[in-house]
Formats: sequence, structure tokens, C-alpha cells
Amino acid sequence: MAEVTAGEAVAASGGAVDEQALDEVVRFTSDLIRIDTTNHGGGDGVERQAAEYVAEQLSAAGIDPTLLEKAPDRTNVVARIEGTERGADALLVHGHLDVVPAAAEDWSVHPFSGEIRDGVVWGRGAIDMKNMDAMILSVVRSWARAGVRPRRDIVLAFTADEEASAEYGSGFLADHHPGLFEGCTEGISESGAFTYHAGPGMRLYPVAAGERGTAWLRLTAHGKAGHGSKVNRANAVSRLAAAVARIGEHQWPVRLTPTVRAALRELAVLYGAGEPDFDAPGFDVDALLGKLGKAAALVEPTVRNSSNPTMLDAGYKVNVIPGEATAQVDGRMVPGGEEEFARTLDELTGPDVTWEFSHREVPLTAPVESPTFAAMRASLEHFDPEAHVVPYCMSGGTDAKQFSRLGITGYGFSPLKLPEGFDYQALFHGVDERVPVDALHFGVRVLDRFLRAA
Repeated sequence: MAEVTAGEAVAASGGAVDEQALDEVVRFTSDLIRIDTTNHGGGDGVERQAAEYVAEQLSAAGIDPTLLEKAPDRTNVVARIEGTERGADALLVHGHLDVVPAAAEDWSVHPFSGEIRDGVVWGRGAIDMKNMDAMILSVVRSWARAGVRPRRDIVLAFTADEEASAEYGSGFLADHHPGLFEGCTEGISESGAFTYHAGPGMRLYPVAAGERGTAWLRLTAHGKAGHGSKVNRANAVSRLAAAVARIGEHQWPVRLTPTVRAALRELAVLYGAGEPDFDAPGFDVDALLGKLGKAAALVEPTVRNSSNPTMLDAGYKVNVIPGEATAQVDGRMVPGGEEEFARTLDELTGPDVTWEFSHREVPLTAPVESPTFAAMRASLEHFDPEAHVVPYCMSGGTDAKQFSRLGITGYGFSPLKLPEGFDYQALFHGVDERVPVDALHFGVRVLDRFLRAA
């Protein structure tokens, strides 16, 4: 079969994949869900079977996969598809294979059944993010059948351990196998380009162009151990509780990054709130958010740093005052807010409580005026002409943090067209996770068009 360039393919087909790809994306999503890749944290996870499944599908399409492990069964898959334009920057397309735990008794269907019912695929990973893994496989296999090559090299990475520290996944790949990503300057992955119904007839497609940094903290209070009936002015539990209360109640100041400003600007125009003047004296971001209806929820978590106490541990008997008490805090830092975060934690913990990072990853930002963002916008609008594509910053994080060590700018782009009332964000790590078949078909078409044109 004669080779077709990406530009020729887009011009001829409008970016349309074949019918087999539409069937395969559903089957691959279901099959991957059936493979239990639960990540319990602390190194407890098994991605090997899913990685072998991915490698098999790639190999059948003539794509040569490499399987890599830092520890037994914590398996990653990397492959490269050569582009037609020599010397062009490469694009990383990545998705993780692991999922968070799911308690079967809480679900309407078994979380690892991969059941397809009433046009919906059910199971853990249907949204986060075996759907995207399946889309990637379906697109590149469709290319192989049609003899299509992208304009620039596409590096595919299917990773382990994203749902924990990424130590066995993207962190391992970035630190120990950087050569596999040679030439990659940008990457796409999860948590963007999904339909967000923001009002009557208003379909937003938020594309992630930034992430808050991860700052998981361990607080330790030391005091004087003693009998619970005695006066104790050096009670470690009291000291810790006071620090935790201060942290939980702290009102972090507004810090608007370029991505968040771009999001607020576009949303303000859509909602008829006018062009915001962020530098005006007395500018009130909360007042602006109040004018953005449902869309405010996309932006509100990312206008500030945050710190939420999540775990407490102290003592072993009710009448014994322990000499030490600990707590854990989930902190998130906006790009540029890291120094402020550390300085504020020093103040909030005070002299009797120490703190340290138990896990830390950098915040990220990506340009929203780039040709890549424009191509993502155009691909979504091609298949949904009424789409309003807006940039946003993720409140959490992805494997893009680890790949940023290699100089790769990351975007969140895993396209899905979802029906009204389908709460995409609530299904991340939630009960009855599922994805409509139609959404998968839309995602394959959009991803195909974007990757051919990027």
C-alpha cells in the first residue's frame, strides 16, 4: 500500500478513521478494564498483563514496542512512529495503565467487568484512563491499515504507577530511559477536551494547559509524654491539632497564572461578563467567578494554592499522652507559588510542629497561543462546530510532571463528547465509572485528526 502523508490523509478524509477503529476502541476499553491493574500505592501494583495487551496490539500493527520495568510486573510500554518530516519536533502521546482501587459492593456492575450496557462501557478505568489508552491504540492501528504516517514522530508511552508516585512509571522512564523520548518537545495525555455542559446550549471543551504542583506533607509534633490525668503544657496532640486547624482554615491569596487568566478571559466573554482587567485596583476574582455559572468550577480550584488536612495519627491509649503526633496534608501549588507555599507552611505550623514533603512534584504551565493548542481547538471544533474550546489549569496532576524533566511541555487532551447530565469529573476515582460508546467514537475521530495535523 502506498504511503499517505498526514496532510494528504486529513485533506482526503476529513480526519476520519475507519469503521474498524470505532469497533476497536470500544473493545480495547472493555478488555483493558477487565485486566485488574489496581494501584494500592507503596509499590503495590501489577500492570504487566495490561502492558502485554498493549504491546500485542501495537505489534500487530507493525509498531515495535519496548517493555520496561523498574520492578517486576510494574511494566511500561514505549514505541515510536516515525514521521514524514525529518528534523521536526516529536510529540509524546501518553496514558497510564494503572487504576485506583474499587470496592465491588459499591458498584452497580463489577468494576472490572468491562460490561457494555445500553451504549455505555462500565468499569474502573473507563474514564481514568483506559479509554484514552484504547483511543491511542485504535488510531495508530487505523493508520497502519491505511498506510498513514504523521508529520512528526509520535512517541507512545503507556505507563505504570501514575495513581501513586509514578516511581515505577513515568518517573522511571524519564530518569532512566530519556533516550526513548529524544526530540519530544510537547506531549498530550489525560484530563482535557471533554464536554463540560456549562449552561443551556453551552458546550465547553476545557483543554488543560497547566497543572498545580503536588505538595503532600507530613507534619510531626513532639511533646512530653505522660499520664492523661496530669496537666501537660507540652501535649503533642494539642500542638498538632492547633497547627492542623490553622492550615485547614488558612485563606490563600489569589495568584493568577497565564493559563488561568486566559481561561477567565474566554469564559467572561462567553458569559457576557466583559473583558476582565486583572491588574485593576481591587480586582475581585471571586466576584468574577460568581458571574461564570457552572463554568466557575473549572477555574476556582486553581486561582490559589491550597492545603487540606487529610490524615491524623497519634496515641495508643486514652489515658496516655503520647510524645509524638503526626498528620498528613494534601497541598497543591499554582505555578510560581512554591516559595509562598513553603514560607506559609513554616508560619502556620509554628515552633512546635515540623513539616516535610512526603511527595512533591512541580507545577506546570503550557502556552495557550501555540500551534499545538490551535490544532487541538480546530480538531474539536471540526467534529463539534458548536464547541467552545477553553484553556484551563488542572487542580491535580498527571504524568506530564515527570516528563517535564525532559523538557516536554504537557497538555491535557483526551477528547470525549459527553451527554448533558454526565458528570465526567465526579467519575474520576468514583463509583460506577463509565464512558459512553459514542464518546469513544468521537474521541477517536478527534484524536486522529489532531495527531495527523499536529
